[in-house]
Amino acid sequence: MKAAKKPDLLRDNELIYGRLLTVDEPHLVQRYNKALAAFGLQPSKLASFQIDRTGFSPEIAEECGDYDYLDPNEVNRRFIILTPSQIDLPVVHTAFSNTSQLMFEFMSKNQRAIDALTIKDVIYGEIEDAVPKVNDIEDLLSINQVEFKVLSAEDVLGKAAELGKLVDRLKQEPDAWRDNAMLERMVDLAKVCGDIRENALVPDQVIFRHNAYWTSHFGGLYVFVDPDMTTVISDPAAPGFRRSRPWQVSYLSINDADKVFRFLAATGRLDLPRASWIETSGYLEHRAEMVVRALIREAEPNRNLTDVDKVWLQTWIHGHADLIAQDGNFPFLNAAKREIAQFGHLKIEDVPPRQRFLVVRAKPDHPDAWLANQLISDFVPQDFVSRYVFNKPGFYKDYDGFSDAWRAHVVDVLKTTYLKDKAAFRTRLYGLTD
Repeated sequence: MKAAKKPDLLRDNELIYGRLLTVDEPHLVQRYNKALAAFGLQPSKLASFQIDRTGFSPEIAEECGDYDYLDPNEVNRRFIILTPSQIDLPVVHTAFSNTSQLMFEFMSKNQRAIDALTIKDVIYGEIEDAVPKVNDIEDLLSINQVEFKVLSAEDVLGKAAELGKLVDRLKQEPDAWRDNAMLERMVDLAKVCGDIRENALVPDQVIFRHNAYWTSHFGGLYVFVDPDMTTVISDPAAPGFRRSRPWQVSYLSINDADKVFRFLAATGRLDLPRASWIETSGYLEHRAEMVVRALIREAEPNRNLTDVDKVWLQTWIHGHADLIAQDGNFPFLNAAKREIAQFGHLKIEDVPPRQRFLVVRAKPDHPDAWLANQLISDFVPQDFVSRYVFNKPGFYKDYDGFSDAWRAHVVDVLKTTYLKDKAAFRTRLYGLTD
């Protein structure tokens, strides 16, 4: 996928490619280029660039004109590790939502080896599965686990393995110490690898489960895994929809709000609207404000909203009562707030399917909370804040269609709400703790 450079407004405010690691030390630039060469790519001419957890660099993507240079078929993702500190970085470009988690698990489980290897070398390779290319849903469903195929530019890994074998031979063969050539080889290898008894140079764990995820394939597709059933949620036009493994896979149309909602609720992935969290979070107030802002954009797409405050918004609401009533979402949210205040909960079965997503969030302690919040955001596109927090691919796609005035407004709102304190914002609104 070739991609154009994102608008500077997002970059300038660290709303895209933020919190990346700058690589500007010549030996690290050289190591990165060795990894690129190993992938059959041209070395970069840049003296400085930034990387994410996987080693993806937006500057190098722009230089080579390909944002998928580490993801050529959007499967079997490549990675480049220059430093153990990459574990703390985000993943800013991927076809699978769980790439970030897989990289985190790999780097956590193999911390000692990564610490030792990156002192002298660059680690690179692929997050490999059994599928070379995704042609239909069956290809996605066949990915049950992934294996990190790990290499190093100076072959420190290979030399460590060779040294390990020679050490074993020395221990097990009584006359091995008389083999001068072998001993000299061990000395040469030790100069590169150090004492392999102290330095764990070979990763311990390279195979990881591939569980619930979203993928950009087929216009965006979700896979949720439960003990007795796997559920695919996508556009029914996706190749293999309802045909791949129908005996063990449930298929839901992303266009069917009722069935998607019922699935999330029945599998315990939703926090239904109850006073216990609604009244302290400000969630309904946030949704209502997002709904009104979306209506303003619809009615006056080029309006300058720089100095908009709550008083101005209230005035606009009164002045556009017919539009507000016609849309229906703002009156619904106010009615929901009153009902929850009076009864402690909302009768969700009485709510039209699409509006249900306005008043729920993912259950915070569920392992799929982030993924469920991403799916919820697909049904509430007016809430660009939630889209940005949980669904950056969707947000950036939306952003491309915004007018310049609305882009400036969106950036301003994100800066003054979410970016001020991300963790506190996620905790208050969504109940999530990092």
